[in-house]
Amino acid sequence: MSIEYEGRVWERIVDDTQEYEEGSLFVLSEQNSKYASSLPEDAVSISPKELKSLWGLDGLKVVGVSGTNGKTTTSAIIYSLLEDLGHSCAFQGTRGLYIGDERVEEKSLTTPSIFDTLKNMKRAADAGAEYFVMEVSSHAIAQNRIEGIDFALKVHTNVTRDHLDYHGTIEEYRRVKSLFFSDESMKLINRDEMKSISFNPANAWTYAVEEPAAFKILAYSLNGGVSGVIRFEKEQESFRSNLMGLFNLYNATAAISAVKLLTDAPLADICEELEYFGGVAGRMERVSENPAVIVDFAHTDDGIYRVLDSLKDKELCVVFGAGGERDRSKRPAMGAVVGRFAKKIYITSDNPRSEEPEKIIEEIAASLDGKENVHKITDRREAIRMALLEQEEDEIVLILGKGDENYQEIAGERHPFDDREVAREILAELGAGGE
Repeated sequence: MSIEYEGRVWERIVDDTQEYEEGSLFVLSEQNSKYASSLPEDAVSISPKELKSLWGLDGLKVVGVSGTNGKTTTSAIIYSLLEDLGHSCAFQGTRGLYIGDERVEEKSLTTPSIFDTLKNMKRAADAGAEYFVMEVSSHAIAQNRIEGIDFALKVHTNVTRDHLDYHGTIEEYRRVKSLFFSDESMKLINRDEMKSISFNPANAWTYAVEEPAAFKILAYSLNGGVSGVIRFEKEQESFRSNLMGLFNLYNATAAISAVKLLTDAPLADICEELEYFGGVAGRMERVSENPAVIVDFAHTDDGIYRVLDSLKDKELCVVFGAGGERDRSKRPAMGAVVGRFAKKIYITSDNPRSEEPEKIIEEIAASLDGKENVHKITDRREAIRMALLEQEEDEIVLILGKGDENYQEIAGERHPFDDREVAREILAELGAGGE
């Protein structure tokens, strides 16, 4: 990706001082500016905003989705709806980079460096994309990894307890999230979660299931998926999706609302296309229908609550753990939520990293004293095996925390591990599982 800048053509563009060599154009951002003093005095630098303009990206309509939960699913639905409505679109997030219907890059950070994002935006623009949908994490907001990007729409899902190992307090976490919605860009705010952030009311729209809002759910059902009736101004339409749970009703509502604001397509056309969205890998993904086994990425107390509450009328067997080197205070809260809903509980390793798995398990279990059917099994495969062995008719086994991750990080090493594949292998060994 070359560029003409200051009278010459630059074939090599970098944003890492360690990769800099003579003849490189350096992308100087807020994130890397503290290292810029190590560059030679004659080094030529360019800002992200200048690079974006020179690459011809100002016409690309960027949609940013931010929140503790729902970023990936909401972004994916927006991307899918735009594509199905005939708009060329790209999607960048935890699951990688998609341009059109092709996955062109594997999983990465939720929000990469600004230089990597600009490179992805250029790839999308060169492929003819009209829209670029991206997940925006709190880390990216704090480090300004979205520097120089003008957003056509910013979407708020929710803000609950997470990443306190980085932000320190929930108040600071909310403050950082609020920064994303502080300008006059068009924004879409979850009215039912509005107390979780502050935002600039200029160009702000709202959506809600419970509260009055511009995009209002008038009625809904969570049986056999999610379905509802949404009203916006003089339009009122029904929709349906195979997605499960109240939280996915919110994700779907946000996505429908976002696409309406972006395209002004008839609400009927948008709602019709929702039914064709197949879901996101590792998000309420059914591994087996009979016996019922579901894998989900939920890894916070609020995320777990949303998943379990959506299945509260079922008999639940829950396999879960907590990541090492992350906010320890959420561990007993996670245990308490599982204890509230689950019939059988299997506490195990997630990604322990450098921490002792047994210690993490005990911190989770601290809130489960006196609870029956609580098992502590360090080996995640064995925990899944025990849950499936003990599963009775009409029970659902939920394997939480890792979603579609294909590794387990232990003591600095990543070992191949995919909850979905492990569950399928064990079901095959037991002579069970299938559609």
